[in-house]
Amino acid sequence: MKVHSTNYFDTFIEVAEDTKVDRGTIPPAKEKKTVAEMQYELIFNNPYKFTSDDIFFQVFADRNDLTKIKYKQARVQFFSKGQPCFRASPLTKTYGYGVHSDSNGKVALVGMETDEYQKFLADENIKKIKAMKSNR
Repeated sequence: MKVHSTNYFDTFIEVAEDTKVDRGTIPPAKEKKTVAEMQYELIFNNPYKFTSDDIFFQVFADRNDLTKIKYKQARVQFFSKGQPCFRASPLTKTYGYGVHSDSNGKVALVGMETDEYQKFLADENIKKIKAMKSNR
């Protein structure tokens, strides 16, 4: 079975050109947590601890109430199909965060208003790609 991945290495995903915010904005809390809220909490509280594959699978597992016993098989099944990456995430499209993947594929959020964001844009040693626009 083919295994797909959302992981990037030494890459910075820039905020979408048509984002409506001018700074990194915490996704609003809802009664049932949104994908954006779940992704934000996992990455913000654990910078450079998880790969994007880890984040996307954990959100999937939590939203589907999977037990830890089922994780291994469910993860193989989950990545047997291509999954959207952080270029399609509400964090990069709507909430003003860039996503930096280090050389190990571990990710961190970077608010678009920060000096750190500008440093990543200026760094010639990392690949830069833009998040997808909300409107085609």
